[in-house]
Amino acid sequence: MWLKPDEILLKNAFKLWVTEDDNDYFVLQRRRGYGEGGGGLTGLLVGTLDTVLDSTSKVAPFRILHHTPDSQIYWSIACGATKEEIFQHWEWLKHNIMRTLSVFDSSEDITSFVQGKIRGLIAEEGKVSLAQEDDPEKFREALLRFEKWFELPQKEKLVTYYSCSYWKGKVPCQGWLYLSTNFLCFYSYLLGAEVKLIISWDEVWKLEKTSNVILTESIHVLAHGEGHYFSMLLHLNETFVIMEQLANYSIKRLFDKESFQREPALSEPLQITKRGLETHAKSEQFRAFFRLPKEENLLEVHESFLWVPFSHFNTLGKICVSENYLCFASQDGSQCHVIIPLREVVNVEKPDSSSRALTVCVRGKRALRFSEVRDYKRLANSIRSRCGISASPQHSASIETIRGECQSLINHFDDNPEDVTLMVGQKDNNKAVSTEALMTVFHPQDVENLDPKMLKEKMKEQSWNIHFSEYGRGTSMFFTKKTRDLIVRGVPEALRGELWMFFSGAVNDMATHPGYYNELVEQSLGTSTLATDEIERDLHRSLPEHPAFQSDTGISALRRVLTAYAYRNPKIGYCQAMNILTSVLLLYAKEEEAFWLLVAVCERMLPDYFNRRIIGALVDQAVFEDLIREQLPQLVEHMTDLSFFSSVSLSWFLTLFISVLPIESAVNVVDCFFYDGIKAILQLGLAVLDYNIEALISCHDDAEAVTILNKFFDSVTNKDSPLPPTVQQASLGNNDKASHSNVDISELIREAYEKYGNIRSEEVESSRKRNKLHVIQTLEDTTKQNVLRVVSQEVKFNALQLDGLYHLFKRQHFLSCYWTMNSPALLHHDPSLAYLEQYQLGFQQFSLLFPLLEPWVLCSGKNTLSLWIFRLIDENQDGLINFREFCCALDTLYSASFTNKLKFLFKLHLPPAFNLPEDGVIRKSPERGRGKVDLQAYLKQWQDEIHKKEETIKDLPRIDQTQFIQFSKTLYNLFHGDPEEESLYRAVAHVTSLLLRMEEVGRRLQEPNGPQEPIKPTKITLEGPMADTEASTTLESSDTLSIDCTQEAGPNLPEVEWSFSFEQVLASLLNEPVIVSFFDRPVDFQIKLDQAKVAQLKLTVNK
Repeated sequence: MWLKPDEILLKNAFKLWVTEDDNDYFVLQRRRGYGEGGGGLTGLLVGTLDTVLDSTSKVAPFRILHHTPDSQIYWSIACGATKEEIFQHWEWLKHNIMRTLSVFDSSEDITSFVQGKIRGLIAEEGKVSLAQEDDPEKFREALLRFEKWFELPQKEKLVTYYSCSYWKGKVPCQGWLYLSTNFLCFYSYLLGAEVKLIISWDEVWKLEKTSNVILTESIHVLAHGEGHYFSMLLHLNETFVIMEQLANYSIKRLFDKESFQREPALSEPLQITKRGLETHAKSEQFRAFFRLPKEENLLEVHESFLWVPFSHFNTLGKICVSENYLCFASQDGSQCHVIIPLREVVNVEKPDSSSRALTVCVRGKRALRFSEVRDYKRLANSIRSRCGISASPQHSASIETIRGECQSLINHFDDNPEDVTLMVGQKDNNKAVSTEALMTVFHPQDVENLDPKMLKEKMKEQSWNIHFSEYGRGTSMFFTKKTRDLIVRGVPEALRGELWMFFSGAVNDMATHPGYYNELVEQSLGTSTLATDEIERDLHRSLPEHPAFQSDTGISALRRVLTAYAYRNPKIGYCQAMNILTSVLLLYAKEEEAFWLLVAVCERMLPDYFNRRIIGALVDQAVFEDLIREQLPQLVEHMTDLSFFSSVSLSWFLTLFISVLPIESAVNVVDCFFYDGIKAILQLGLAVLDYNIEALISCHDDAEAVTILNKFFDSVTNKDSPLPPTVQQASLGNNDKASHSNVDISELIREAYEKYGNIRSEEVESSRKRNKLHVIQTLEDTTKQNVLRVVSQEVKFNALQLDGLYHLFKRQHFLSCYWTMNSPALLHHDPSLAYLEQYQLGFQQFSLLFPLLEPWVLCSGKNTLSLWIFRLIDENQDGLINFREFCCALDTLYSASFTNKLKFLFKLHLPPAFNLPEDGVIRKSPERGRGKVDLQAYLKQWQDEIHKKEETIKDLPRIDQTQFIQFSKTLYNLFHGDPEEESLYRAVAHVTSLLLRMEEVGRRLQEPNGPQEPIKPTKITLEGPMADTEASTTLESSDTLSIDCTQEAGPNLPEVEWSFSFEQVLASLLNEPVIVSFFDRPVDFQIKLDQAKVAQLKLTVNK
């Protein structure tokens, strides 16, 4: 590796380096302790220095120095981890630089020329690979150490590195922590003690910051049941965030199959950088806080003051700009933020240089004034360019012109009130779908009704109208503490759908995708998939007591929304609980709005909730358990096992309490959810437990606790609900509810905010990331246990060996996915499939792993043999093998009898294993995704497997001439390198000759009177290392073979075709004790397994 020329004093380092070669201008040196003559005390001291010192020129075992004959100064210009690498640089210098140097007159010119040339090489080398790094020179040095110490594949991308201490037992080892795309690595070398650690991110169970008396602050990593602690980090928080991001990136990419198409910084695993990860994290945080679509990325951040008209003062905060939005969030504790879609911006005033201010005018006669913006001119130009607004005088004119434009917009809205309702200027152009909320259709408000509940409802509406007049209404409304207070008190029925759209961000999705829902409805109409079958089954189970879903109007709208979403997102499709949630959305929002609300919930607000494994819900249950331990210690003391609350609370999270609370109370919870996200559900869950804490502590078992909570939910009412009794569910409760005191939902929510409102959304997100690792790995462990339980009944490997085999098999699957987004193995990983089918290997992965485990160590021709074995054990011929098929093949080779081993080899030379194109590609891939699953076909397949008759040796077809020749070659290849090699070759030659004679005799006995044709001599030519040995055997028969030939056949006699049955081959080989003993010889599988664990990654490097 070329180095930036650095001046060194050779006299200070003569004891550490040995000169290997030199000339007038360059010196090639080797580090003491490396290569020939290395070791001893010098090697120990040098190795320790190399680990501790932060300079590759000191660490690399080889280096090249530049000097001139009349100077005592030396310059380091290159280093290398191997002799081959440094000699390439040395030869390049000799052939490209040495001749040129002779034309220079002075030493200064020579040194200047060499330095310029080396810098040019470095710049050219790092133009692509290191362009994104903060300090390319230092990063190149760290990369060299990383490659040298860990020998990972060259395409593995190093992200960053840190100096730290790793605690091995009670002793800290000072060294270097390297974080790459797929691995966490640590290296230390102190006085001969080398510590090397490599952990792949997909194996991490827990990642957390810890502290105690001994370790102070440290990072704890749990993998394979073993804890690893890293301390003495200069930037511990930064290190932890990067580790957390890499682990989360690995989980999403490998387990969730996320491709990051909208994230350029993460879409290519080979180009991941620290800066890219930080940018991605900031964008994620930005989108989550402001509820923006996934396409948005944080592009600019500016600190400024915003004039808040309702408070009449400037509030300090940050302006955040993305591709389509201008957002502001206060930092002074006022909890004020505003979201301005750039489509709503009509003008940007000419910036005021005196106060460094700019004014952004939006539709609705509103303007926002930002002051004290450092780069106010650049920000103004940026907003104009994104809005398509020209900076010409007519667009940056006087305030009177701007006011005129705003007034014309006001007049437009007065004439088109439907645009005010939508607030995004989107007209309803779809006549096929419902254009009204179901509650409006089935329970229209009676304006003349003056009962107390309706009067209170009118007062709520008046409060919100006043709020709108002060804080704005629509997409650019200010969000403040007062907004949350109004939410807690309850949202009026008439405004609920509109506010849900604003708070969730769904209004922006709908505005930027006009007509999208109509297209989805048309495209998905009449489709038949597993998702549509499940939707039809659940349609009439969705709020069946509500009049809206007792009619075709509500059922049809529900069907269209769910089917359209399943068509839009086949990865989720349809999951139970989606029908209940969508039913409530349809009650208060128009059909298209309900669709976009469902999109916001499933894809942003509750990620990973609605899939086969409901990972998101399980993660939030783990977060809930953590909060119970923190907030309700009294309950934890009584119930140490909190898994009970996980099982009880699952429906709370999946349905947002809709399934356990009466509908008129549940919608208040949904109000809070759309404003505060999952934090509102967690707070309410804690409030429910706190309200019943005394009863829960006194209960004796889980059943009693469930009864207590169910009775509590039955007693929850909404005393302010204006809905009639036919719609309310609370009135349909059990008869003994009167014995329980009713709890008002508004009071319960208010109490939840008062007691637990200090829980921060950032803490919840951090806890989600931390717990997701554990949840994913727990599910993976459950899958493993189920697979091992099934496979253990079919093979003779013990539990420990099967566990090791599963780890190797799964790792081989992921090794093919580490460095690409489009790996076939990753595309065929489907967590919703049966346990045995979740991880499968294609031929390329199989051909790398199987040779590491097969019992014949020195076997030649392994690639061809691997292909035949792969085809043989791929029972359904889909180009993929599962773990059971893999283990059964190994079990046959290690534990089966001589007859079964020979039968396995015999079948390798019969179709479908033999005589097929050797491309190893998938021929018949199972349909997945949107396709409808044929359950009857699966049941028939399982039934056939149950009743499948065990294959006997008589069922095997005969092996023909070509197949038998290859069978003999395979035996020769298996015996290659064996101590009894020569005896085994002679035995095979004897067996093949004997079989041919037997065939001739058989033909004579069957056709005694026919003319005779001598058998065609058959030569078996070996491939590979045995091609030139005397074992190349010619099988000839001195006897003649009788062939029946009629006169009509003419002079051209047909070529003789001969074949053998398995019984003949078996009987002949049983007569050769040396062959029988070869196959019966025991092989220690545990040793092979341990060797494979070490060699698996290195083999990938070599490949």
